[in-house]
Amino acid sequence: IPIRWADMDYQRHVNNVMYFRYMEQARISWIDAMAVRSHDESAGPVVINAFCSFLRQLHYPGTVRACLSVGQFGRSSVMTFVDIYRVDEPGVLYASGGAKLVWINYYAKKSIPLPDLVRQRMNHQFGLLKAG
Repeated sequence: IPIRWADMDYQRHVNNVMYFRYMEQARISWIDAMAVRSHDESAGPVVINAFCSFLRQLHYPGTVRACLSVGQFGRSSVMTFVDIYRVDEPGVLYASGGAKLVWINYYAKKSIPLPDLVRQRMNHQFGLLKAG
């Protein structure tokens, strides 16, 4: 993900909000890669909790690598974790965070079980996952 000039704040480092946007892009790319979006637009994931530990300051110019992993999942939710690196500094962790996603019916505004296709794709991408 390119770091844009506009991502910086008055102190000339990337604003903390942008770290959450980088993590969001990693989640969206992951969901897109699983190809689980259907023509049924009545249901999908929402973020109910997001967190980030800011370990180093990012600066423009540069490119961010956001590495996503999946943790524990339950009936309707899944934990996602994202580590943020600069491409030009492999192995140097700049931030670590994540979000809990809950699959909901948008119209009923209630959680629903994770679709079987989502569970199958998570198992395929990340190995055997256990509900809990």
